[in-house]
Amino acid sequence: MKKILLFAAVIVMIFLLAACNQEEENKEENKERVTPVETEEVKEGSIEIEKSLYGRTKPSAASPVVLQGPSKIDQLEVSNGEQVKEGDVIATISSQAGKQSIRAPKGGKLVQLTANEGEMVSAEEPLAVVADLNPLAIEFTVTANDRNLMNKEDEFPVNIDEMEFTATVTSIGTVPNDTGLYPIQAEVSNKETELLPGMIAQLLVPETRIKDTIIVPTAAVEEQGGESFIYVVKDNKAKRVDVTVQESQSEETAIEGEVKAGDKVIVKGQLSLKDGSQVKVAKGE
Repeated sequence: MKKILLFAAVIVMIFLLAACNQEEENKEENKERVTPVETEEVKEGSIEIEKSLYGRTKPSAASPVVLQGPSKIDQLEVSNGEQVKEGDVIATISSQAGKQSIRAPKGGKLVQLTANEGEMVSAEEPLAVVADLNPLAIEFTVTANDRNLMNKEDEFPVNIDEMEFTATVTSIGTVPNDTGLYPIQAEVSNKETELLPGMIAQLLVPETRIKDTIIVPTAAVEEQGGESFIYVVKDNKAKRVDVTVQESQSEETAIEGEVKAGDKVIVKGQLSLKDGSQVKVAKGE
């Protein structure tokens, strides 16, 4: 009989120890359910995109080098593509008026010089053209909607030959061409004359898609079952807020929902959360 009582006591002790261990495990498990998260602040603002408008570079001004009459090219002092200053001698010619020095009407790059020494040239076509490449002009044709995105003297980034510059809008056409597009002209500094006429230019113009809206980091927006939602931190708990996405970009997303500027939205650690989960903000704005 004593052995039976002893055995029963041992069994009871085992169950009591198991219950205590289970209680400790449950407590430990509850502690582990506090999820570390990172947050950022919800803000109010506008969502913009960058539109790419394409055009070509051209001289900002071109001055023809003209002859008074048929002439013979005795000597060329410069070559096609050389930089000249106003008054530089381009060529020495012989005509009915005698020998003359033909000078550059202004400074710039000499282009379209096709004559050779000893040749006769007429006065119907310019001997050459002095092109002003600093600043360098850029011509675009744009739709009416894109035309409304810019004003005269606005400055925009422009990519030319894989280099980035700043272009200033100098002219905005008011009458469309035959294709219904409006002419736009801009200028870019070209002091080193590294840019040449005829290059493709990509003008980057911001376009506001949505004004005065709630903006959250795109990383905060989750999707499940066709629904979009975010988690905001309230009293150290994750609160799920269903939202409607208005416009999404790589870094920011415009939303509608029961969230306001200043709320703390979870941007990292939310994958294992559910509504009401205990959280600890490890990092945040």
